[in-house]
Amino acid sequence: MARAQKGYRCRECGWETVGYVGRCQLCGEWNVLEPYVRNPGRSTAAASTAEATPARVVELADVAGAEEDRFPTTIDEFDRVLGGGIVPGSLALVGGDPGVGKSTLMLQAAARLAAAGRRVAYLCGEESPRQVRLRAGRLGVGGDGISLIAETSLDAALEAARSLDPDLLIVDSIQSVYCEGIESRLGGPAQLGEAGARLLSWAKTTETATFMTGHVTKSGEVAGPRLLEHLVDVVLYFEGAEHGALRLLRATKNRFGATDEVGVFEMTGAGLASVENPSAAFLDQEAEQASGCAVTAVIEGSRPLALEVQALAVSSSLATPRRVSSGLETARLHLLLAVLSRRVGLNAGDMDVVATVSGGLRLREPAADLAVAVALASAIRDRPVEQGVAFLGEVALSGSVRPVGQPGRRLAELARMGFRACVAAPNTQPVEGIEVWPVRHVRDAVAMALA
Repeated sequence: MARAQKGYRCRECGWETVGYVGRCQLCGEWNVLEPYVRNPGRSTAAASTAEATPARVVELADVAGAEEDRFPTTIDEFDRVLGGGIVPGSLALVGGDPGVGKSTLMLQAAARLAAAGRRVAYLCGEESPRQVRLRAGRLGVGGDGISLIAETSLDAALEAARSLDPDLLIVDSIQSVYCEGIESRLGGPAQLGEAGARLLSWAKTTETATFMTGHVTKSGEVAGPRLLEHLVDVVLYFEGAEHGALRLLRATKNRFGATDEVGVFEMTGAGLASVENPSAAFLDQEAEQASGCAVTAVIEGSRPLALEVQALAVSSSLATPRRVSSGLETARLHLLLAVLSRRVGLNAGDMDVVATVSGGLRLREPAADLAVAVALASAIRDRPVEQGVAFLGEVALSGSVRPVGQPGRRLAELARMGFRACVAAPNTQPVEGIEVWPVRHVRDAVAMALA
């Protein structure tokens, strides 16, 4: 037997929606939506023919608002990732592990915008207003201009926000609110999907910029259906090494700016602070030179970053030696160890090998292969790499060193950090302040680095 379909219908023009949004998207009238139950015995085709209302058609050339009207948060790294600031009417999702700093960043951004005269509504579903006030006190945030909505019902919270007419609505978090009329557990896929749809409708109809935070699963994805990421305009991920001070804000989707942009923050006693020189934060140039350390440069978004790869190899007492990596794919670690064994003659089959990346950054491009291979060779031989030398190149299974993209920007960043030479693939053009030592094979790079 067919189930009755519940929803809301506009009494003025007949427009229908599943969830209450307050304003009809067809005729634009407020408070004209009434609940209804569609007759379950009626066929869908017949209902569509009888009740469907023609959609509004607009010529693309007649659409106003070609110029973007952003408002910056004045948090430099946050604005960089967003593409210059917050776009009115946009819906953004900020994901990250519990405790990484999502709520801290949202509260700091809310305080900056409120200080600039913007109206901010903060839906605190996970915390009580008292808890938010205590956190604001630790961050040095006064709270003027920020209205707290202590509610877990999304419909009631949006009605309260409507009366405030805010410039920014923050939902902390999407897993802590529920939608009326949805028979599903709190934080379940159905609830999250419907909550995302209602927030999208709210943001677009009221032209209110909306941010929602969300926890991630063990695999690093936002908990809930992937539909949530498809609905929103911006998807940001907050990453941080365990017990580390550095935090990375990464954009994986941005309809208003570049994707794969990265912002670097440092967690301090007064909250998150933008890191003006990320390369200096990832490198410890004053540390004693030790074996297993090699420096490279990667491109994250629109900026080059110099970072250090560290490796350690020790004799193993296990039948199957361990391979542990942090910030580097374990499969990539096995691949480079195999290349070193076959092409260079460095066998670590009886050793436990650990590889990590400084600052908790995750290496996502093969341009760091040569640095990882040299760091592993240095750890296996227990000999330090020549000081002041960096490494750029992709390592093939044959052991050959291949060129990388945007070598000029990478070399310029290494030169700015004080490196005098860089081992790279042939035909890599040098830049002012740093020499290029060309190599064709990883064997030559290892010999040059450990000479």
